[in-house]
Amino acid sequence: MKKFTQAPLPFQGQKRRFLKQFKEALNSFKTDAIYVDLFGGSGLLAHTVKQQYPNARVIWNDYDNYAARLEAIPQTNILLAGLRPIVHGLSKNERLPLSLRPNVLGVVKQHEDLYGFVDYVSLSASLLFSGNYATNFEEFEKETFYNCVRTADFDATGYLEGVERVQGDYRKLYNQHQQADVVFLVDPPYLSTDTKTYKSESYWKLRDYLDVLNVLDDSNYFYFTSNKSQIVELCEWIETRTHVGNPFAGATINTTGGSVNYNSGYTDIMLYKNKESPD
Repeated sequence: MKKFTQAPLPFQGQKRRFLKQFKEALNSFKTDAIYVDLFGGSGLLAHTVKQQYPNARVIWNDYDNYAARLEAIPQTNILLAGLRPIVHGLSKNERLPLSLRPNVLGVVKQHEDLYGFVDYVSLSASLLFSGNYATNFEEFEKETFYNCVRTADFDATGYLEGVERVQGDYRKLYNQHQQADVVFLVDPPYLSTDTKTYKSESYWKLRDYLDVLNVLDDSNYFYFTSNKSQIVELCEWIETRTHVGNPFAGATINTTGGSVNYNSGYTDIMLYKNKESPD
């Protein structure tokens, strides 16, 4: 079975830069535990756990319906095949001349009319500036185009084989799996992140972010955040100034190098805690 080091389709916030540290940290957790990916996203964390621990039960909360994009890969590959001749001869990341815009828009509109669906996130990764995404044709046609079109087709063969897919509110899923042999994978949208490419209509606000911390109480977990949120410092401050406990007390912390997209830069953070670990 192929081991993926990144999600087979573009996804905002996938944890590909953390995979090495994530896999190393998994070594301190049970090989046959139940791993519940509460904010499943692209499924990359769930895939990685199942690859490393084939006997583990891995549950992926596909709240954003990433599975629909995976199922549409054959159609997305057809769309990319129609775009490649248009950008032929242009350098990688070169801005498309205005004369080519009607050609691009025509291919995309024709494809949407024919198949009734366009994976605009994947399309954005092929034609928009890095980190910039459109979610429908109206947004897409307003953007400036760049030649980032893939030269190879997408392929997700075997990607989530053996992983259980569910779709629902993370709180209900958490309540269903409060038992000793469960490890929660907690990767919510980053604080104040534009969540338009997720199944959400607004920014992920502070209250939403703080509510997630409830699932860390007395749990085995991996939790992902960034230095932009300052959530770790906030919890430390609350612990020292109030009688409220710190959910990160005793957790191990790792960071990656700075991530940069078209309008921001930040450092990713992974915290994990295994209650049964001798440390």
